[in-house]
This record gives sequence, C-alpha cells and structure tokens, in this order.
Amino acid sequence: MYQVVRARLRALVCGVGAALRQRALRRDAGMVTSEYAMGIVAAVGFAVILYKVLTSGTVSAELQGIVKRALDARM
Repeated sequence: MYQVVRARLRALVCGVGAALRQRALRRDAGMVTSEYAMGIVAAVGFAVILYKVLTSGTVSAELQGIVKRALDARM
C-alpha cells in the first residue's frame, strides 16, 4: 500500500498526473454543451412550475395578504 501511494505521488510531482488530467479533460469536452442544455431545460421547467404555483388562487391570495399586512403595519 505504501509503495502504491509513493508511486502515485512521484507521478504527480513529476508531471505525469498533469498529462493524464489533460487527456481526461479532452475526453469530456463534448459533454459540456449537453450538460448546459439539460441544466437550462431543468431551470425552465422549475420556473414554469413555480410560476403556476405562485399564480394559483390560494397562493396569490396569501401573498397579497402578506403584502397588505406589511404595508398596513405601523412602526
């Protein structure tokens, strides 16, 4: 176990680890666009659901009540 750790540390110090990381980055370069696209689709879906919930009758009435009480409060 000690020898394996030592060999890995030596490889990282000597720069072999940098070459492996560069190769890994090139291999995953094509996934970035699809990940952003999925993130945007998920964010839009969440926004639509949030909009529907906030514009529903019950939630809208509660939010209006909260705002009305806040504006009527005296300091």
